[in-house]
Amino acid sequence: MLKVGVLGAGHLGKIHLKLLQQSSKYQLVGFYDPVSENAKKVSKEFGYTSFNSVSELIKAVDVIDIVTPTLSHFDCAKEAIDAGKHIFVEKPITNTLEEAEAIRTFVSQHHVKGQVGHVERFNPAFTAVRDTIDTPMFIECHRLAEFNPRGTDVPVVLDLMIHDIDIILSVVKSEVKSVHASGVSVISDTPDIANARIEFENGCVANLTASRISLKNMRKTRFFQKDAYISVDFLEKKSEVVKMKDVPKNPDEFAMILQNAEGVKKQIYFENPAIEQNNAILDELETFADAIENDTRPIVTLGDGTAALRVAHQIINCF
Repeated sequence: MLKVGVLGAGHLGKIHLKLLQQSSKYQLVGFYDPVSENAKKVSKEFGYTSFNSVSELIKAVDVIDIVTPTLSHFDCAKEAIDAGKHIFVEKPITNTLEEAEAIRTFVSQHHVKGQVGHVERFNPAFTAVRDTIDTPMFIECHRLAEFNPRGTDVPVVLDLMIHDIDIILSVVKSEVKSVHASGVSVISDTPDIANARIEFENGCVANLTASRISLKNMRKTRFFQKDAYISVDFLEKKSEVVKMKDVPKNPDEFAMILQNAEGVKKQIYFENPAIEQNNAILDELETFADAIENDTRPIVTLGDGTAALRVAHQIINCF
C-alpha cells in the first residue's frame, strides 16, 4: 500500500483527503496547508494528521498529491520529485509551459511517475463511448457554469475549458494546425467567457465554448465522424451514439432510413450505452497507484497535461 500525502486542504483538497482515506490502494499519512487556521480546522474536523511543512510531509510518504493553487504547482512538484516521490498534480499541470516541461524532465531524471488530474477522462459517460470515438472530424463542446468566486484568479480557459481541451487531444490523433479564439471579462479581471476554434492537421475542427457566468450548468460534447454522431453529457453522465449503416435488404417497417441526393440509403441506429457509475476522482487516484505498482504508463501523463496547457495558452494569447 502506497503512503500518500496531500498538499492543500481547500475545497478540492478535502475531497482528495476523504477519498484517499477510503481507498484500499493508499495509506493516507496526512496533509499540509499553509493557512494554519484552515489546517487546524480540517485536522480537528476530520482527524487527518496536519504536517508543519511541505518538506516534512514529502519525507513521510511515497506519493504527493498536489491540490494547491496553480502558481505553486511547480515548486511543490519539484521538491517532491527531487526527494524521489511520485506526484499527482491537479490541472492545470503548472502555470507556464516552461515549468511543465521542466517537471517532465525532472520526473525522467529521478525515475518517478507523474499524473495530471484531468478528471473528465474518468467520467463514466466518456469512458462508455471512448472506444467508439474513431477519427472525429468535427467536435463541439459547451462547458457552462454558474458564477463561483473560487477559480476566478485564472482565465476561464484554465479553469473550465482545459477539461475539454484535454478530452479533445486524447481522441484526435493529429497535431494542432491553428487556434482562433476570443474571450471577454465580465465580472473578473480575467476572461469569464471564451470561445475557441481548434483546427488539426488531419482536417478535424473543434469548437469550444466555456463560461463561468451562466444561469445554468452544462457540460456537453458532441463528436461527429464518418457515419456516426456521439454525444457525451459529462454533467448528467449520459451518452448517446447515433450510427448510420447501409440499409439491409429487408429493413424493419419502423426503421429510420435516410437517402442522399445520389440515392444512397442509410439506416439510423440509436444506442444508449450502459453507464457504470463511479467516483471519477477516486478512479484517477487509484489508477495512478496501479501505474506506480505495476510500472505502467499513467492514464493522463505529464505530457498530456503539458499538451493541454500548451493549447490553453495558445487560446489565451488570442485574446
